[in-house]
Amino acid sequence: MILGDYITGKEMIAIEMNAEALGVSTQLMMENAGRAIANEIASRFPKGSKVVAVSGVTGNGGDAFTAARHLVCQGYEVESWVLGDPKNITLKNSRVNYNAIDHMTQSINIKAIRDSSLIEPILADVVIDGLIGTSLRGPLRPPFLQMVQTINASDAYKVSVDIPTGMEASTGDIHGEAVHADLTLTFHKPKTGYKNNPGATKELIPTSIGIPPEAEHYVGPGDIFLTHHEKSPNSHKGLSGSLLVVGGSETYSGAPALTSLAAYRLGLDLVYTAVPESAAQVVASYSPSLITCKLKGERLTIESLTHIEKILGKVSAVAIGPGLGMADDTVEAVGKLVEMVGESGLPLVLDADGLKAYANNPVKLASPTVFTPHGREFKLLIGETAKGNHLQKGEIVSDAAKKLGGIVLLKGEVDIISDGDYTRFNWTGNPGMTVGGTGDLLTGLGGCYLAQKTKPFYAACSAAYLNGKAGDNVAKKKGYHILPEDLLDEFPEVVENCLSHRV
Repeated sequence: MILGDYITGKEMIAIEMNAEALGVSTQLMMENAGRAIANEIASRFPKGSKVVAVSGVTGNGGDAFTAARHLVCQGYEVESWVLGDPKNITLKNSRVNYNAIDHMTQSINIKAIRDSSLIEPILADVVIDGLIGTSLRGPLRPPFLQMVQTINASDAYKVSVDIPTGMEASTGDIHGEAVHADLTLTFHKPKTGYKNNPGATKELIPTSIGIPPEAEHYVGPGDIFLTHHEKSPNSHKGLSGSLLVVGGSETYSGAPALTSLAAYRLGLDLVYTAVPESAAQVVASYSPSLITCKLKGERLTIESLTHIEKILGKVSAVAIGPGLGMADDTVEAVGKLVEMVGESGLPLVLDADGLKAYANNPVKLASPTVFTPHGREFKLLIGETAKGNHLQKGEIVSDAAKKLGGIVLLKGEVDIISDGDYTRFNWTGNPGMTVGGTGDLLTGLGGCYLAQKTKPFYAACSAAYLNGKAGDNVAKKKGYHILPEDLLDEFPEVVENCLSHRV
């Protein structure tokens, strides 16, 4: 989520969530937003000027409430118009700031406008548009439409909060009517809508609200929100993605089972676990939910690929590696399989023995690929060790991603994720997770996100955070006495906890 110069509304929410996880409260961010609006107006208009702050009952309205308070404190005549019933202000931060001005009975005149018939002409020097913000989808409806028309009919200087009401933040689309903003203060970074519709406002000022750079550099709960796949009430089997896991051998039978179970636990509809006959019975014993595809022989070989090819048409992503072993014919088969997956265009996770096999027999990647090496596997892949602090390692991982032409998730005390252009760091996880099997779970999480059509870089980031956070939850309960199976039940809890803290 180290993003470019423009971000979507959803990405902004994710960044704010990550900032809050770093200790910057959303209340403080709203305070900073409101103060910035007030200060910008104060720099352009003399004290005593009349300002009408028009607010909805959402977070955008909270910014306007805050701006109104600061403007009064700076010597301006202020009215606060609330479009809707103030009782419906349910967002905690907005409620706090509305309550603050509601007690300012001598200095702020508050007008609740519960329907369009109560809208009057705006007579003011400045009008603040804090009606909707980034949440708008589709055309405006009454009474918002009438209020926007009233704002536009006013001679007042029009200042929009983040987004002129009527414009969709992510697309820039305007369906009929939007505020004709003279000035818009957009928070943190401009929204992508401005890229498509630069004329939406006469002047655009990106404004800091105290979000630290680490909110984009460090993976956090906002990433889980950003990549979460919400199942529709009309969902049917397969709509939420399907994954093929290729792994296992006579010696290592549990690894592919853990990978598959992690993908299921995160919400995938179907997981096909292709393992040699020698491991199939053990894999199947882990859960009746597992769909086990038996490959002839004791290990993956070229002959196994005919069976696997038939499964590729049924899935939306592939994970290769857990427990495969490193027999010569297996290494050869992995190279051919990677080529097959590339021809299918399916996104791919390469882990464990799959990574080692690829390092011994590299082939050109033709599909989006996530590599998940630990330190020794990284050296096999790249030929060098990632040394130094996390920033220095980040540069090495970035170069590796460019060289490989994929996403690299280097597992360690601090996980490092890079696509060659952007590099991020994950701080969740603990020493108890050095136990065998936790990497297999990570592969399943990454495969699940890919199968749900998440962008590979985001998929790797969210998988790293979720796996590490689940491990941290287990460590709180059991210390470092961790089994990989312990993490499975923690995945839903981590996801739900992240989503419940959406700002």
